[in-house]
Amino acid sequence: MQPRLIIRALISLLVLLPLVMHVRGDLHQGWLERLELASYDARTWLTMPRTMDDRIVIVDVDERSLLRRGQWPWSRDTLAELVNRLFEQYQISLLGFDMVFAEPDASTGLGTLRAWAKGPLAGNSQFLEILEQSRPLLDHDGIFAGSLAERPVVLGYIFRREGDPGAQIKLGALPPPVIPAAENDTTIPFYEAQGYTANLPQIQRMAPAAGFFENPTVDPDGVYRRVPMLQAHRGGLYPSLGLAVSQMALANPAIDFDFFSGSEGPRDGLDLEGLRLGPLRIPLGARATMFVPYRGAQGSFPYVSATDVLDGTAPNYPLQNAIVLLGTSAPGLNDLRSTPVGERFNGVEIHANVISGILDGRLKAQPHYFRGLELILLVALAIGLTLLLSLAPVGLGMFGCLVAVVVIFVANVWAFARGWVVPLAASEVLVAGLFVTHTAYGYFVESRGRRALSALFGQYVPPELVREMASNPRRFGMQAVSRDMTVLFADVRGFTGIAEDLEPPELSLLMNEFLTVMTRVIHRHRGTIDKYMGDAVMAFWGAPVPDPEHARNAMRAAFEMHGAMQSLLPRFRKQGWPELGVGIGLNSGQMRVGNMGSEFRIAYTVLGDAVNLGARIESLTREYGVTVAVGQQTREALPDIGCLELDIVRVRGKERPVAIYEPLGPQAELDNETLAMCKRHERALQLYRTREWDDAEREFYLLHQSYPERRIFRVYLDRIALCRNEPPGADWDGVFTQRVK
Repeated sequence: MQPRLIIRALISLLVLLPLVMHVRGDLHQGWLERLELASYDARTWLTMPRTMDDRIVIVDVDERSLLRRGQWPWSRDTLAELVNRLFEQYQISLLGFDMVFAEPDASTGLGTLRAWAKGPLAGNSQFLEILEQSRPLLDHDGIFAGSLAERPVVLGYIFRREGDPGAQIKLGALPPPVIPAAENDTTIPFYEAQGYTANLPQIQRMAPAAGFFENPTVDPDGVYRRVPMLQAHRGGLYPSLGLAVSQMALANPAIDFDFFSGSEGPRDGLDLEGLRLGPLRIPLGARATMFVPYRGAQGSFPYVSATDVLDGTAPNYPLQNAIVLLGTSAPGLNDLRSTPVGERFNGVEIHANVISGILDGRLKAQPHYFRGLELILLVALAIGLTLLLSLAPVGLGMFGCLVAVVVIFVANVWAFARGWVVPLAASEVLVAGLFVTHTAYGYFVESRGRRALSALFGQYVPPELVREMASNPRRFGMQAVSRDMTVLFADVRGFTGIAEDLEPPELSLLMNEFLTVMTRVIHRHRGTIDKYMGDAVMAFWGAPVPDPEHARNAMRAAFEMHGAMQSLLPRFRKQGWPELGVGIGLNSGQMRVGNMGSEFRIAYTVLGDAVNLGARIESLTREYGVTVAVGQQTREALPDIGCLELDIVRVRGKERPVAIYEPLGPQAELDNETLAMCKRHERALQLYRTREWDDAEREFYLLHQSYPERRIFRVYLDRIALCRNEPPGADWDGVFTQRVK
């Protein structure tokens, strides 16, 4: 063999080997996994039916229902009325609850009356007689439980696994398992529940079935692609809400497993192929999970407002004879999920998609032997493309690679539409990798001149930094490095409402004006633009040119951005545009910076926990009503900047709490009133964190009266009120946990 072909073969082997090791599980590559997940989302979008399924109706506790009926949770007698309406007036066929009733309804005061009957009024016969007569009317839990009796109802509950908060807590009563421990003769590695939050025993007893509605299989990017059909607890197997509703809708057929080797095989996770539900087969993965068969974007099922059902004004169609799921879409009730078909997807509609897919048989399968097929395809592609790229002209080699990419993708989408989830990313990356490496081998000419450097970095950094870099180009590159840096996130507040009020041309002009001014400020302070994200801008300091004053320069930029925003307002008013508010978050720390992405899209960007924390800090500016908020490391890097401590928070994705601050300006320039306010706030925080509620409330109330424009004091007054009503546990450390990103 010619030496040139040997080198070509070695190049192909270097590209192929990491991909093969990833597929085999010997070398996990997160970027490739993320690319596979993204390709799954794309295939879902391309192949989903996009039709309405009116067999399943969502009765929605929406914002209108909350305005009409009051805050959630509603009293149980109201829910009983809702259940009775659904079955008696609207004649639904089945009702599933995407919620749990774990605590008694205390809204009637029955518990207090009972305590009086045993205490100060124990001898008052008239009071005891009235109490006994009123008990049935005040027992809302009993009224609700009675509304479920002898009706096809599936309740919901939550399992907790090892590592979850309160994993050992067992609250309420579980239903019987669908497969008791004595009948479970498999070695499938089900998700094992340690504790649970289930329904009150008197409520659970009246319901014929229940299913868990939490999802332990969320992918690393937070997207709901799979859901478990069964989880184990003390050896017994319990169904998901979607499986339990589907089973009841099919007249409760028996559940059994389907194994590749049959009943005489190993009956383990690798042998598991699916679940038998009467005449239907549900394809499953190793841990009894299935792909969610999304019908389309949110709204693929009819929605009926819960308040319309209670008022009796909802139309009979589509409720009559329908499977109804009771869930919530009101933003404050935190039942929004990220899915392949929408980033803010109602959780109850995920269950609806599961049920619809099971009843239709419209489910996706990914048998374990697909891994072997993927390995064979990778090797075949490597051999064929190596010969093509080595022996054919460049143009023909490029055309051959393009044809391979298109054919693999089209065939994969065709299989996906027919229910087979064939891995895609590794094959496409192999084709692209082989083309790039072989082309580079033949035609690569290294060039690090000033013009090339300007072309690389000109879109990211201000011109003066490009000139500085060009004076010594060998010092700079786009390869990823780890460096102490500062990141800034700036986001327009209330942008959704603004976007809805403006015509597209006006909205484009407004955003161009805003982003241009913000970018000028960032460039003026030696910042690098990372990206624009719709109404937001992300920038960092410390790369590509090292900057020992990165925190200070970022802070100066943040202050000036706020001032520049104010200077834009008169011009916006003159144009008839709405006034913009901006939230800015800063954080410093170790970050990885460089060219990152995939073979299809790449960008010079920063990654790391410190970057993620910066984004979370920006989102918290709304919570505390401030324009600029900074993380603890940024605060420590600038001891001469006066700051007001906002909170110690545990942000999404991080267990360790961090302190966040509002920068007020140079310490030496702060007036006495501001310094006094900071000291009073510091004392109030100390009282709050040591649970001295009365003293803390007094301090925060006085601060709120003195500075009503500062929302932070109102925030702590609300928290103290909450802590009084629901005292925190003994392990409470005063840390606020961020619930949303």
